Amino acid sequence: MSILFYRRPDYIAKAAGPMDQGQCQRYVDRTQKHKRAIPDELSFENVIQNKALPPCALQDFMDYLVYVSHDAENLQFWLWLEDYTKRFNALPKREQVLSPPWSEDESAPPLANALDPAMRASDKSTLNLLEYPVSFETRELPPTPPILPPKFDSSRPQFSRNSSRTPLSRSPSRSTHHSVSPSTAAEAFDNMSVRSFNTTRTTPKEIAEDANTQVGLKWQSFTIQPFRSEVNRIISHYVAPNSPRELNLSHKTRAAVLHALQHTTNPNAFDPVKQLVECTLRGQSHPNFIRWSICNGNKPRVIQVRLNGGLFVFFGFVIAISLTLSHVPRWWRVMAMIPWVLGITTLVAAFKGLCIIMHSSHCRALHPWEQYSDVSSVNSFDVDDEATLSSSDVYSMSRSKRGLSLDTFGTGNSFDHEPWVEKYKKKSLLRKIYDRKIRIQDEAVRMLQDKIVMQSQLWALIIAIPVTAVFVVLPKGNLY
Repeated sequence: MSILFYRRPDYIAKAAGPMDQGQCQRYVDRTQKHKRAIPDELSFENVIQNKALPPCALQDFMDYLVYVSHDAENLQFWLWLEDYTKRFNALPKREQVLSPPWSEDESAPPLANALDPAMRASDKSTLNLLEYPVSFETRELPPTPPILPPKFDSSRPQFSRNSSRTPLSRSPSRSTHHSVSPSTAAEAFDNMSVRSFNTTRTTPKEIAEDANTQVGLKWQSFTIQPFRSEVNRIISHYVAPNSPRELNLSHKTRAAVLHALQHTTNPNAFDPVKQLVECTLRGQSHPNFIRWSICNGNKPRVIQVRLNGGLFVFFGFVIAISLTLSHVPRWWRVMAMIPWVLGITTLVAAFKGLCIIMHSSHCRALHPWEQYSDVSSVNSFDVDDEATLSSSDVYSMSRSKRGLSLDTFGTGNSFDHEPWVEKYKKKSLLRKIYDRKIRIQDEAVRMLQDKIVMQSQLWALIIAIPVTAVFVVLPKGNLY
């Protein structure tokens, strides 16, 4: 990359409406254009796999999408789908065959014929259900099979609410005890989240049925397929209209993916959504995130630095004009070059989001959401208490709490209720300008910042030298 002509990735605006194939192709073309502006260390794959260091780690990418870009649902869905694909491929073949790959040319998968002999021998009651002629028009149910004791597979991992990257456990059967299991609590949380946008349907299964009905799908999904309950939760959180984390899908794409998910839970049923989400993340969100991460100052700090750079340039002209109008030797006018170089360097770097002073120590300002750890700390800290904590301590405490945004299931991504919003509004302008700082850990980010600063210095010399030469050759004014 040429130092003199290096440019950050261009800002890419969001699509005006739902994503389509044309917009997706434009994003792909822009991704090729930005390859030279983004080093390999900060590639999309390295960020997603959490190989990059702050400020370009996976958590930082999620924070950008939540607090700046306001479309974190794309990354949340993408992370879930990557994990879901691995878990589905790790299933035994006798379970995978229940959800064959989806093809638009196929009708409902012949589940009863797809089962292997071992499955037929062990689950005869289930086969009776599959072979029973079910009417999808009248929704006539097959005869109820005998209730068998549940079978637990110790080799299958269980779902934990502490991490969205772990598999979901099946809902336990009802018990006469009053204790609440983790999976029951998770189901109650989902029910609470979907009530906020649908008053007639309260469970993920019912939300999925409503979504199917809206696109003209009348029959019910196959419940015997692996991860069916998890897929219903994904539909109720990301695919259904007005869901908490609704993806920006067109009606055609939504209908296609719901139609596929009615027949199978195979990961390839999500391909129409996966392609659009991947194009958005790679072609729009990731380049904008790298562009934003290169900046080391917040908005008040950058504005203040720009004003300082303008003042340096102004003082340079004052010195040059004053010396030109005086009777002192003309070579004294070269002194005006010093503030011009400093001012132009500061201005060029500031217009790319960099503060020269902070860059000298390879630091960046903490973002507002990184400055507070939790509700109790925000409510109990006063100005003096906050000053006693180091920037690294505050950053580490807040980072552990912000990890919740990586969870697959939950409420919407709104942050207006978070305590830091009001706290930051009450901060004085001077404290915002000289906010807490933390060292930049990623070497690739520091390298890009070094290029921008060196570029600013070169442009300052290119501009200041001819201007200085013009003032030097001017005749004396001899006014004083």
